[in-house]
Amino acid sequence: MVAKVGAGKGAQRWLVPLAIVLCAGAGFFLLRDTLSFDTLRAHRETLLAFRAANPVLTAAAFFAVYVVIVALSLPGAAVASVTGGFLFGLAAGTLLNVAAATTGAAALFLAARWGLGEALAARLDASEGRIARLRERLRGNEVPVLLLLRLVPAVPFFVANLLPALVGVRFRTFVWTTAIGIVPGALVFTWIGSGLGAVFDRGESPDLSLIREPQVIGPILGLCALAALPIILRALKREP
Repeated sequence: MVAKVGAGKGAQRWLVPLAIVLCAGAGFFLLRDTLSFDTLRAHRETLLAFRAANPVLTAAAFFAVYVVIVALSLPGAAVASVTGGFLFGLAAGTLLNVAAATTGAAALFLAARWGLGEALAARLDASEGRIARLRERLRGNEVPVLLLLRLVPAVPFFVANLLPALVGVRFRTFVWTTAIGIVPGALVFTWIGSGLGAVFDRGESPDLSLIREPQVIGPILGLCALAALPIILRALKREP
């Protein structure tokens, strides 16, 4: 009987990651053309009119939609960030983008932790040899590693949400490093969105490649180097 209960719980834990994968896959095929700048352009006047008449409701609806996009790993997070700047300006838009993205990331983290994260973290804690040393080093560098995952543009957002949950990172640490680490990128995308009206007036689409421009990527890479510095210093101290 105990074995059957344990097997049942084990099967249930597979449901969460399976649901995440299915939602992400379905969203990619069903929503990739809906959550786009063309859709935003088509409904531009309607959104602005609704925001003017219902500013608090618009902010709450935007926040909820963004949280769902991140929590279910749906396509459109970049479009949502730009929309935040378009609807609410640089300051309020950045605040909403960071808060919504952090909340969605926390929800995904907890879902993954409830699924396979706890079992995998327990196995890592019980492991020996090279894996044990790797886990110990991760715990010693938890904060800088999490900040690097957020700051390095090449790391997909959903990977930075799922990986910490699967290796047993502390939830509190995950939340505050996420909120801080995504600020530079959020500022860039929100800034693009704040000028989106003029871009649409010219009949153009926003250029998200701006984040790779030297004047933008340079400071972000500088923050990456700063986050990596504690890891480098600890590694040098270990050397004889």
